[in-house]
Amino acid sequence: MIVLREPTVAGTFYNLDAESLKKQINYCFSHKLGPKSMKKQKVIAAVVPHAGYVYSGPIAAWTYSKLDKANFIILGPNHSGMGARFALMKSGLWKTPLGEVVINEDVAEKLAKECKILEYDVLAHQYEHSIEVQLPFLQFKFGDDFKFVPICVLNEFADDTLLESCRLIGKGIASVIKKQKEKWVVLASSDFSHYVPQEIAEKTDKTMIRSILKLDEKEFFQKINEKSASLCGFGPIAIAMIAAKELGSKKAELLKYASSGDVTQDFASVVGYASIIMT
Repeated sequence: MIVLREPTVAGTFYNLDAESLKKQINYCFSHKLGPKSMKKQKVIAAVVPHAGYVYSGPIAAWTYSKLDKANFIILGPNHSGMGARFALMKSGLWKTPLGEVVINEDVAEKLAKECKILEYDVLAHQYEHSIEVQLPFLQFKFGDDFKFVPICVLNEFADDTLLESCRLIGKGIASVIKKQKEKWVVLASSDFSHYVPQEIAEKTDKTMIRSILKLDEKEFFQKINEKSASLCGFGPIAIAMIAAKELGSKKAELLKYASSGDVTQDFASVVGYASIIMT
């Protein structure tokens, strides 16, 4: 039996109607905060936001403007707390208003063998938006000409235990990707500061971003604790950093940083967003 995951945030985080959704995504690229061009780079991994498209879509578009045709391992935080701590869906289809996306079962199985802490689990993914919101962007660019593997990470504390788990998964992902004939890119889905004044968000987020640009996952976790940072996808980001280094990345590049306040002009309580690529 094929598992079909229905979209859970279509109509709220992004438009429900296919044609309206295409127009919405297109507008993200042409938006004043968007990239406005599609100049590709050799991306190994990336950090991309996952809020509603009206808020973070133009920032996410910066990452998608750089991507060439590939398959994708998409790592997202588990906001609901349901399911396994490191949850991998091994097979099935994810549906969006733009069609269905197929999980690459072969790569999913190899990841599970390589990373013993990954568990086959559907529940963690059932209502989680952090991975879902990336798929329409990929469909907009590549149609149905890609496959993916979703991994949902339950972040509790940025401690040594989680860091060691992230290293195991990151190195496992790199080991599996190296053996694939087709190109694979790792996407870490995360927003940054949550519901703080703009000046605090910018200061805190820029500290986090500096560690990411250095590809220093240990310092990244230290700074999260020092600054009491409220970014939600620190586990996925650390995994992507580790995988990128194992795959030969020497540097990361901040493409765009902005906040919900830059869209709404309400700077009293904002969420921060960043597009970062590892090349």
